[in-house]
Amino acid sequence: MALADSFKQLQSVDFNSLDFNNLGSWPMALKAIMMILLVLLILGGGYMLSIKDKRAALDVAAREEVESRVQYEDKATQAANLEAYLKQKEEMKETLGALLRQLPSDTEVPGLVEDITRTAIDSELKIESIELQPEQKTEFYVELPINIVVEGDHHKKGAFVSAIANLPRIVTLHDFKVEPQGAPQRLKMSMRAKTDRYLPEGDA
Repeated sequence: MALADSFKQLQSVDFNSLDFNNLGSWPMALKAIMMILLVLLILGGGYMLSIKDKRAALDVAAREEVESRVQYEDKATQAANLEAYLKQKEEMKETLGALLRQLPSDTEVPGLVEDITRTAIDSELKIESIELQPEQKTEFYVELPINIVVEGDHHKKGAFVSAIANLPRIVTLHDFKVEPQGAPQRLKMSMRAKTDRYLPEGDA
């Protein structure tokens, strides 16, 4: 019966005459409905805010899961290939050591000049000059240029260049210049030989 009375009160309400500044004067049924709507609005807003926060946290967790999975796969691959990596590292160290042993040290530079001189003599070339030039320092090594001027025919010069390439130390030849001399087949050849000396850490 009370519910029927409430419906009758609602039907008799003139909504245009309602004063929102004086809610206490509203009919009881209307106040109850407004209270219910207000509670539902508060509950709905709180629920939506809670869901939004949880969705953001879920997105963060999903991204972290993907990143963790990628990191795990990378580390698993590295762990699986660790033995191969270590072996490759040792091989690279051995190769580097072998290459460095082919570069002359400070005390071996005069010996290298002697090797070049002996190679020219063995190739039956006349030596005009073999001059060690000032060192040129870079970040990791020191370049040692040597100017060479010799005389002889084509075959002897070819034998000389080949013998230089076969020296136990790494030597490269640059800036070739050939000039004919008075005698037939007599040629003067000037060039620059270059070798490198490894610069240990702390000497750079």
